[in-house]
Amino acid sequence: MAGFFKMSTSHGETVIQKPISEYAKFIKGLLPANIPETYELKPMFKAIARDENILSGIIAFRDFLYLFCDCLISDGHLYVKPQKTKNLTDYPFLHHINHLLVDIGYHGILSDNGDSLLITKMPSFTDPKSKIPALKILECLRFLTLCGFVFNGIDPDAKKLDFSEIKLIEVSYPKEPNLLIGLKALSIADIELRKRRYSNDDYLLRCDYRALNANNTDVLDVLKDYIRPLPKKLQKFVIELHQRYINKGMTCVKITDDQYHFAYSYIKNTRRTLTSREIYQQRVWEFAVSMKYGYIIAVRAKKTDKYTDLIKKFNLSLQEKIEKGYGCDRKRNEPCQGGCQGIRIPIDDSILDIKGDIEKWLDNEVSH
Repeated sequence: MAGFFKMSTSHGETVIQKPISEYAKFIKGLLPANIPETYELKPMFKAIARDENILSGIIAFRDFLYLFCDCLISDGHLYVKPQKTKNLTDYPFLHHINHLLVDIGYHGILSDNGDSLLITKMPSFTDPKSKIPALKILECLRFLTLCGFVFNGIDPDAKKLDFSEIKLIEVSYPKEPNLLIGLKALSIADIELRKRRYSNDDYLLRCDYRALNANNTDVLDVLKDYIRPLPKKLQKFVIELHQRYINKGMTCVKITDDQYHFAYSYIKNTRRTLTSREIYQQRVWEFAVSMKYGYIIAVRAKKTDKYTDLIKKFNLSLQEKIEKGYGCDRKRNEPCQGGCQGIRIPIDDSILDIKGDIEKWLDNEVSH
């Protein structure tokens, strides 16, 4: 969702965040809309519950996230005030709720009938190094109560609590009890399957159900989830451009930081297996979406001197962007705007008018 991330361009200029309601609308649009009802789960999840209950529980958790975003839109201003920051997606309240939900799911024990999670020990409450201050835990519990969770054994409305005195907490979600199974499965995936963890990575709030899938996921399926908020004609443009360069032998990887990136690299002749991050670093171009820039294409053009005559035939606005180039803003004594990402082109109706020019441009960057 959900996002929220540590790997950010935090060296940028300080700006005021948008209201949490705007961010909630953004992340709600990126939630996976079409989660399959059946797929093969990785063996590590088999002990949680029956497969069908896990699968339906994940869908229930995704549906909860829709409600969660709606509550942020209507009441989030009572919990989150826009702050000055170098990262537009850094909302500590969301990071705290993410960590709290992961703790509940990972450390909670499903009751015999599966309609509650029983918690006797949880790092968020007892670990001196907890990422969540005690008062913020209560604030998070109050908001989760607003979203339909019920907490027995703890009073979210208390002004102060001694968490060391809490012996047992029973967490339930009466509207859809099966959600707890989905929460547990997703929390285990979050803790045990991620190669790297970041202090403010709200992984759970993206409902990454694909992490549980025993089979490899086609990156095109993921891309379709992320471009769903776009008009159909722009979705078609993105999918066609993706397929064009996959057919030309490029590799696409998804990377998440303070933006969502679908990066395209030509690594056909690489002799060793590269990580997603290494493939991303070799990208020629990418699709990306973020709160700051919206939907864009970013091109790291490095061979324009080899086809200058062709560039002169491009749309004038595209010519100007290519001529300006890209690079580190700080070397230009300008506030950092992530200029090293590449030449950015917004994905809006105007991009359809230069589709042919973009294809010729990328063809030349890939082929030379």
